[in-house]
Amino acid sequence: MNCNIAVIKGDGIGPEVVTQAMKILDAVGEKYGHTFNYEQLLMGGCSIDVHGVPLTDEAVARAKASDAVLLGSIGGNTSTSPWYKLPPEKRPEAGLLKIRKELGLFANLRPAYLYEQLKAACPLKEEIANKGFDMMIMRELTGGLYFGSRKTEEIDGVMTAVDTLTYNENEIRRIAIKGFDIAMKRRKKVTSVDKANVLDSSRLWRKIVEEVAKDYPEVTYEHMLVDNCAMQLVKDPAQFDVVLTENMFGDILSDEASMITGSIGMLASASLNETKFGMYEPSGGSAPDIAGQNKANPIATILSAAMMLRYTFDLDKEADAIEHAVKQVLIEGYRTCDIVSEGTTLVACDEMGDLIKQRI
Repeated sequence: MNCNIAVIKGDGIGPEVVTQAMKILDAVGEKYGHTFNYEQLLMGGCSIDVHGVPLTDEAVARAKASDAVLLGSIGGNTSTSPWYKLPPEKRPEAGLLKIRKELGLFANLRPAYLYEQLKAACPLKEEIANKGFDMMIMRELTGGLYFGSRKTEEIDGVMTAVDTLTYNENEIRRIAIKGFDIAMKRRKKVTSVDKANVLDSSRLWRKIVEEVAKDYPEVTYEHMLVDNCAMQLVKDPAQFDVVLTENMFGDILSDEASMITGSIGMLASASLNETKFGMYEPSGGSAPDIAGQNKANPIATILSAAMMLRYTFDLDKEADAIEHAVKQVLIEGYRTCDIVSEGTTLVACDEMGDLIKQRI
């Protein structure tokens, strides 16, 4: 297969971890007879430095012309970076919001899986970690508070900020369908998370999810308020299969879920539109404090590349090979600095990439 991939290495540790993912893809291509063609694009702070904007229209057009996008990390340190002195629409994250919207990437898939070998790194009680967990957080990505109208103005002598949270039934229905479809391939359970005791948008969310659920009689589903879900994630994460939720709630809950796996550096993600096109990226940030030091954990980005093979290119065998190689390296005791523990072997970012490549 000939696969055309738009590569956005981004800022901070992005270039380091994406380079390792490309190394793994090339190893897969060599073994299984595929060709991966890369076109590198700029987005985020690096694009601001070159073009004065976080994402150019040309970059969007070139991304649309590809089969998939492999993304690193966007942004820098909000307290020291000159990028954050710019207006909100010119900051690095504006590029991320723009590309999601332009590519129609409304469904964000964030798996949270606790590897047996990393239970010691899980911050939860031993009896909770020993039960393990394997969940998929389905986050609506192009609606809600992050995309609503906003303004800051002086009203009666008082500075007042307004952010608007809006969802329509079509936006809710399409993400709910994706969530139930994925649940059918997993353990057939959906937990729909909202704040229906307070928000009108959540009451509509709950109504539409119940309508969609009628088309999936094999899937059991439940509603859960977001504050309770945040508590249950640290109390009993094994109860979850597919967690279906809106944009801001999903942003927060997926980061919480990532940390109970032992490190956010282990968490892949995929953002899909209504076709097989997707953008694949690690769940973590740009970590500017360790950028350029060869300390970053590339596993999340490598696993994101595996998700790309599975969801965009239907290369399940090849995706399985990457996931097996990652697990084998962990079994053998190799760790980057974020997951190292007594009795394991500390390796650098590029060394971890080499070890996984050797096991493909």
